[in-house]
Amino acid sequence: MYDRRSFLIRSGAFAGLALAPRMAFAKAETDRRFVFIIQRGAADGLGTIGAVGDPAFAGARGQLAADFAGAKKLDSMFALHPAMTSLAGMYDAKEALFAHAIASPYRDRSHFDGQNVLESGGTGAYQVKDGWLNRMLGLIPSGEAKAIAVSATVPLALRGPHEVSSYAPSALPQASDDLMMRVASLYQGDGQLHGLWSEAMNTRTLTGDLTAANAANAAATGALAAKLLAPANGARIAMIETGGWDTHAGQRGRLAAQLKGLDAMIAALKTGMGPAWSDTMVLVATEFGRTVAVNGTGGSDHGTGSAAMLIGGGVKGGRVMADWPGLGQAALYEGRDLKPTLGLDQFVAGAVAGHYGVEPGKAMATLFPDTKGAAAVSGLV
Repeated sequence: MYDRRSFLIRSGAFAGLALAPRMAFAKAETDRRFVFIIQRGAADGLGTIGAVGDPAFAGARGQLAADFAGAKKLDSMFALHPAMTSLAGMYDAKEALFAHAIASPYRDRSHFDGQNVLESGGTGAYQVKDGWLNRMLGLIPSGEAKAIAVSATVPLALRGPHEVSSYAPSALPQASDDLMMRVASLYQGDGQLHGLWSEAMNTRTLTGDLTAANAANAAATGALAAKLLAPANGARIAMIETGGWDTHAGQRGRLAAQLKGLDAMIAALKTGMGPAWSDTMVLVATEFGRTVAVNGTGGSDHGTGSAAMLIGGGVKGGRVMADWPGLGQAALYEGRDLKPTLGLDQFVAGAVAGHYGVEPGKAMATLFPDTKGAAAVSGLV
């Protein structure tokens, strides 16, 4: 039976989900969880995993190379940005694998077009109408698979023939700050409602900017995702959208804050998953990389090759996968970018195939149907 109090409690719990932006979830009949964290804005792979063993690295990167002076060495070639302390620990525990000089088939420099290719799994912008993450639902034990978006719109990667629903009341107008403060004041004296409302407010601005609140918002996003993924009857697939990676100016400080937020998000996700972490895989990828050389405003511009991450309890981590092309001027793509030597499509298909025990060729053909003649990467799990 509903009374006013129970209605408010349920509404508060709902608000906590509805106000959490930029996350989408799907159910499937499997114990394995898959999380896709997209870095919107073209994250700098060389700024995340520095090729410190390349003789051209310091000269080519200029001031952007300074962050790696005391950074953790991953192997004889690569070092991890010092802001990613939790990822460093996961790398040592062989739960984190990094792929470098990697890119989707997209070779131009538009964020919108590049993200369309990354999410659709096509070879060109707007050629494929649904998303590879939605098509993945057809590969795995899905039963009554239903995608659940905790955002006003479902991201392209999760759009497609498999059912998707959303918790977000997108038709409602945005509440004013004054109204939000008045509601907070109304709940102030009620311990239960105040806690629910506070949680809803804390999730309201998650992930749009990973640097907000000194990475606390990013950590809260990871914790919230874990709450929805960890239960036995919870979601099994999640997508988290992160922004703020377009570092045209003042990159050193901005990228460090972004990476700190990403690190906190993944650490909170791992903690929240508990024992289910052993069945969890996290993919981190961006639409394209950035220029090798620093620009005139201490940043970098739109490039090509970047880095991707695969993290989780079952990942064969503790290594950097790269067919390194070099950073000498003659080795750069179009004389300015890190040259891609590994297809992101092949990397993702190999990860999904290994995680779910799917035949690699079938995974490649289903997730990336337009990428012909390319084999999924093996040995990731």
